[in-house]
Amino acid sequence: MKIKILSIYFLLFFFSGINIIPAATEALTIYTYDSFNSEWGPGPIVFKGFEEKCSCKLKVVSIGDSGKVLNRVILEKVNPQADILLGLNNSELEKSFSYQLWQPYRSSLLVKVPTDLRVDKKYRVTPFDYGYIGFVYDSQKLRKAPKSLQDLLDPKYKRKIVIQNPKTSSPGLSMLHWTIAVYGEQGYLDYWKKLQPNLLSITDGWSAAYGMFSKGEVPIVLSYVTSPAYHLEYEKTERYQTAVFQEGHYRQIEFAGILKGTKRIKLARAFIDFMLSDIFQNAIPLKNWMFPVIHYQALPDSFRIVPKPKSAPELNPARVNQQNSKWLKAWSRAMSE
Repeated sequence: MKIKILSIYFLLFFFSGINIIPAATEALTIYTYDSFNSEWGPGPIVFKGFEEKCSCKLKVVSIGDSGKVLNRVILEKVNPQADILLGLNNSELEKSFSYQLWQPYRSSLLVKVPTDLRVDKKYRVTPFDYGYIGFVYDSQKLRKAPKSLQDLLDPKYKRKIVIQNPKTSSPGLSMLHWTIAVYGEQGYLDYWKKLQPNLLSITDGWSAAYGMFSKGEVPIVLSYVTSPAYHLEYEKTERYQTAVFQEGHYRQIEFAGILKGTKRIKLARAFIDFMLSDIFQNAIPLKNWMFPVIHYQALPDSFRIVPKPKSAPELNPARVNQQNSKWLKAWSRAMSE
């Protein structure tokens, strides 16, 4: 009898230290942005992988871009409908913190993530990928690529550039922050006024802008430094290249977090752990076209043409939260003059 009792105590002690994925009858609800859960994005692979691992069901809701996802969660704060928000970027971090949306969780796998990507010391959100904003150009239409933000002001690029609106697009907002980081609050509007004649279009989102570029309507587009890897991987061409800038490139980090009010906390924590696993991280390069935060395997060969910026000018997240509305209004006025 004593042996049986000791065995029970041993099992209780042993399993208390393991994060066991619970079997769930109710679905875990995840809010994310459209492209993540598209048929060509990482969603179908990683969500299926988690369902198989946890013997549970996920309810994935796609809501436009990351800004729209955050706004939806803010609107539902009093009566939360989601358990996890997946796809918040660093430009939106402080805004989310100010609304106290998160249930903190520190995954044991977080130690594998480089410290410079672990920007939230309170563990409200967890990084899952990152990338750099850059200008991609068509090497068959441009003999010489621009080498700096300043080069983009050259009259030879008149109406040859397409970018995204910082009020409606994540890369567009990152570019606005990039120019503020480089030129300061005293100089960024002057830069934008000088850039305006060279802009053929300012689109609402990345897809519209990159579509114009892919169709040959413009030779330069605001995108990510990883975009040329897509063309090499699927079109077997190195025609499209990233212009490496002297000022460095603004870095975008993507995060996920558990929302306060969830009734499925153990399952939500298990998903965050899974997000840092090899199945999830290995899907990032060729499906989300970003860098994984943990390298379980070498990057695909197509990434050999992707430059790794030597520097990444940044803005303090708290400053972004305090000043972003003012910056956007000032930008709108300057571009409409």
